[in-house]
Amino acid sequence: MPPSNPDSSTQSQPQAPTKDQAAPPAQQAPADKDRKNTQTNGKVAGTSNDRLFYTLPNFLSIENTQQLPPLSAKQKYAVVARGTFDYVQYPWWAFLSAISQAENSEPGYGQGWGAYGKRFGTAAADGTIENFMTGAVLPSLLHQDPRFYQSSKGGFLRRSEYAVSRIFVTRTDSGGTQFNYSEIVGSALSASISTYSYHPKSTYVSTPTNPHKFVGSDRTLVNTADVWGSQVAYDTITIVVKEFWPDIHRKLAKKHKIEPAVATP
Repeated sequence: MPPSNPDSSTQSQPQAPTKDQAAPPAQQAPADKDRKNTQTNGKVAGTSNDRLFYTLPNFLSIENTQQLPPLSAKQKYAVVARGTFDYVQYPWWAFLSAISQAENSEPGYGQGWGAYGKRFGTAAADGTIENFMTGAVLPSLLHQDPRFYQSSKGGFLRRSEYAVSRIFVTRTDSGGTQFNYSEIVGSALSASISTYSYHPKSTYVSTPTNPHKFVGSDRTLVNTADVWGSQVAYDTITIVVKEFWPDIHRKLAKKHKIEPAVATP
C-alpha cells in the first residue's frame, strides 16, 4: 500500500527532462530584450530617437554631457544611414530640387522634368556623401565621436558659443578632445567629390542671340570652396538649433499639457 503522505522534500525534487521531452525555453535576458527592441525600432545603441521639430532626424544628438561608450565603426555607419535615408529626407530633397529648378541654378541641367530629376539626384547625392563623410567615414578612420552632446549650462550666448565651437572641436572615442577633422575635412572632401564628379561641367546663359552661351566651367577650386563654405555654414546653424531644441521641446510639451478648462454655461 503506497504511503498517503509522501515526504514533501521528495515531491520538490526537480525531474530531469528525458530525451523525448523538450527542455523548457530559457527566459530571455533583459539584454536580449533590449537588443531585440533596438533591432525592431532601428535605433542604434548610444544614439537617440529624437527629431528636430518632431520631423527632421536628430539621432546623433545626445542630451547628456557625460561620455558614453564609444560607437563602433559599424554603429557609426548604421546611425548615419538611418538618418540619411529617413522618409523625411525624400520630400526635403524634392523641395531643394524645386527651388533649384525655379532659380535655374546650374543651367547646364536645363529645364523640364528630366532636368528636375537630375537636380533631385544631385541633392540626394550631395546630402548622402556629406553625411557619410562627416558622420561615418572620417569618424571611423580617425576614431572621433560623431555625436553632438547638448549642453544645459549658461545662458543663450554661452550655449551658442559652445554649439558653434563643436564645428571645430569634437570628442574622440577615448573621451578626449580633438580638432574636428571629421567635419572640416569631411565637408571639404564631399564638396570636392560632388563638384568634380556628377555636377554639370559647364555653365551656360541664355541670350537673345544664343540660348546656350558657354560662360565657363563650374569645376573650379573657387566653386568647390564656395560649396564647402556653404556646407559648414549650414552645419553650424543646424548644430545651434540642436543645442536649444530640448528647451523648445519641453516648452511645447508643457504648453500642450496645460489646457485651459472649458467653461460650462
